[in-house]
Amino acid sequence: MDQEHSSTSREWDRLARGAILAFGSRLRGGTLAIRDGGSTHVLGHGGEAVHMTIHDRRTWGMVATGGGNGLGAAYMRGYWDTPDLTGLLRLLARNIDRINRLTAPLDGARQVAARLRARRPTRTADRRNIRAHYDLGNSFFELFLDPTMAYSCAIFEPGDDDLEAASRRKFDRVCDRLRLTAEDHLLEIGTGWGGLALHAAERYGCRITTTTISREQCDYSRARVAAAGLSDRVTVLDQNYRDLTGTYSKLASVEMIEAVDWRLYDEFFRCCERLLAPDGLAVLQAIVIEDRSWSAARWREDFIRRYIFPGGFLPSVRSLVDAANRASGLRLVELDDIGANYPITLRHWREALDVHRDRALALGFDEQFLRMWRFYFAYCEAGFLERRISDVHLTFAGRAWRRMPARREPSAEVSAAPLAAVAGRGPV
Repeated sequence: MDQEHSSTSREWDRLARGAILAFGSRLRGGTLAIRDGGSTHVLGHGGEAVHMTIHDRRTWGMVATGGGNGLGAAYMRGYWDTPDLTGLLRLLARNIDRINRLTAPLDGARQVAARLRARRPTRTADRRNIRAHYDLGNSFFELFLDPTMAYSCAIFEPGDDDLEAASRRKFDRVCDRLRLTAEDHLLEIGTGWGGLALHAAERYGCRITTTTISREQCDYSRARVAAAGLSDRVTVLDQNYRDLTGTYSKLASVEMIEAVDWRLYDEFFRCCERLLAPDGLAVLQAIVIEDRSWSAARWREDFIRRYIFPGGFLPSVRSLVDAANRASGLRLVELDDIGANYPITLRHWREALDVHRDRALALGFDEQFLRMWRFYFAYCEAGFLERRISDVHLTFAGRAWRRMPARREPSAEVSAAPLAAVAGRGPV
């Protein structure tokens, strides 16, 4: 241990250890075996056993003080390990309501502090937050993304574990929801690395205008478009969506809404309606939490918001639909839950990053950074597997839209049931 880890801190770690072990006896849905020094503590009841080895007793104090953030921070620093990180996080996810009740007083104080600190987001803050994640370097993301460079949920078919094919299948699903044709001009809010824009131009022959506020993504996407000989059909902008002009027959935004502050949902949908033709269609792909968890989550800083996506926030289906109804004439006409595909997608990314660990280190990323990303992938994977979170396609229609042309595959029609049940029970 570090010399500055004082006797007071060591005493806190000891007390935290006792409290956590006492609480852990009430775990349900699985068993957790914790090896700490020469002792092994078996917590929980039934189910499969997951194992955890404590290398540094500061883990206990960090978990007691920081909850999931403390657990993740301790993992990043190598204070503990497990042969099944996703399994361990799944067990904790199954018990999250019980854990939240235990930490409610401390969480309440944090939420009050968060409300007092909160400031309305600005364009400058948007760009800073996006660049903190997406401008880590294209070479880093190439380590674990498939050749399409899709950084969003893919769609797999039974027996098909090919990530690139699944990413292209997802692109087709979005285009299908849009009823995309060669006559369309598609606006994409959130370019990523250009995968959807290139796919839509090549396969459907339409024009695409796509925008991002990540400089790395913008440069990379422009180079891909030029290399594909599609500069006459695809325009890549470095602009905030709020500053866009023009009218487009179709609009798509794939897992970009998670970077929009909840206080800006109304403005987001007003912008979408302004940019979309009155008889146009818009498809949003969004990672969502359950409606009942949304209000509290607005003020909770989880592991991802603290370490991975500063300024990020997961919407709920109802928060998006309500904002669209409140601020625009856009109306939800289809809803499709694809969340069961995300654990497979995340497993591919996590395993690929592990395989390319040495290349990542050569790029200048240290072991703590890579452990942070491994925890991030496993944290999300556990959340989707336990239905704490999900991923959806929401199709919105403009005020003048009156038709529903046939398409290649069926989708769940909008009803009260999917709106209530599409997401899980809240963040891990």
